[in-house]
Amino acid sequence: MRRTPIVLALLGALAVTGCSSSGAGGQQSAAPPASSPAAQGSGASFAVITHGAPGDSFWDVVKNGAEAAGKQYGVKVTYQGDGDPAKQSQLIDQAVSEKVDGIVVSMANPDALKEAIGKAVTAKIPVVTINSGADFSKQFGAITHVGQSEDVAGRGAGEQLKAAGVTKLLCVIHEAGNVGLDQRCKGAEQTLGGTVERLQVDVSNLADVTSKVTAKLQSDQQVNGVLALNPAIAIAARDAIEDAGSQAKLATFDLSADVVTAINDGEVLFAVDQQQYLQGYLPITFLNLYKSNLNTVGGGLPVNTGPGFVTKDNASQVAKLAEAGTR
Repeated sequence: MRRTPIVLALLGALAVTGCSSSGAGGQQSAAPPASSPAAQGSGASFAVITHGAPGDSFWDVVKNGAEAAGKQYGVKVTYQGDGDPAKQSQLIDQAVSEKVDGIVVSMANPDALKEAIGKAVTAKIPVVTINSGADFSKQFGAITHVGQSEDVAGRGAGEQLKAAGVTKLLCVIHEAGNVGLDQRCKGAEQTLGGTVERLQVDVSNLADVTSKVTAKLQSDQQVNGVLALNPAIAIAARDAIEDAGSQAKLATFDLSADVVTAINDGEVLFAVDQQQYLQGYLPITFLNLYKSNLNTVGGGLPVNTGPGFVTKDNASQVAKLAEAGTR
């Protein structure tokens, strides 16, 4: 078929708009049309405010996910974390005063954050809650919650530990007042079929964590299982089991490169994986779509990122991803 000048002009226009400049390896990548939600969201500003302490490997992965999404969509993402609920509330208030386009917040202590989140909602700033406080998310006016059901995850951990022969479990709680951590212990208690004791420790003092777990294992030799609720606590508990000369079996919530190595080495039975990278990445995606296209996700129900289980069978596959900061 003979091509007229008009047809040739149209083809030329499609060739220009159908691809962007060459990326790595010289490959062409499709660029979103100027009218697409992704393009319209460019330039927005979103604040991520968590209860994670600086340097916590779990929250570093959440931060990585949020920043990766911000880079992909061309939006500004700021990340701040503080384990003090009062200071976390102040960070939310600050974000509201800066008139950001959306806020992502973890709710380890929902009651302490209710007023600050309410100010954001009143100011018509969309809020996505993550990680903890799913039961309060809708009530506080958030557009959705991203995380895992802590009860379900705890029950799953209890089932795994029961199958491993654990009859008396030490559940190590590393943040006072964190409702999600208590839900994990309760869930494990429901399915273990044995005794579950709680031990309160401070995640910011890992040497003291090792000391306290060691002392408990030495004073109560009936404890034959330890459930950590944080990867750094898991490594401290591993050292405590060795120091105490205990045969207790160890499991944990959440991943780090050290935990994956410990699973491969047979020092940790399994890790409950809530895929925290998604807890950073998905909320920025959802807020960008809400701002640009008024999309909402979940239909009033949480968006689950877990639980999954990392065991010796699949730990090697996850190891490189953990080292890269995405698992």
